[in-house]
Amino acid sequence: MTAGEIAAIFEHSWQTTTRHLQVLEAAGLVAHEKQGRMRIYRIQRKRLELVRDWLAHFSQNGKF
Repeated sequence: MTAGEIAAIFEHSWQTTTRHLQVLEAAGLVAHEKQGRMRIYRIQRKRLELVRDWLAHFSQNGKF
């Protein structure tokens, strides 16, 4: 999805979405590919699964 498509899902500005995408990209959770003037963002599923599993550990142990 493009940043604009992602921003359209949420109730905040395109600039806010872009900043969040930069943080997620720095963490290795998303990556982008340039297509002309657009950036297409993709979830890095394996990295996101690691985060999910880590959070599940806390949920299973009653820490959430």
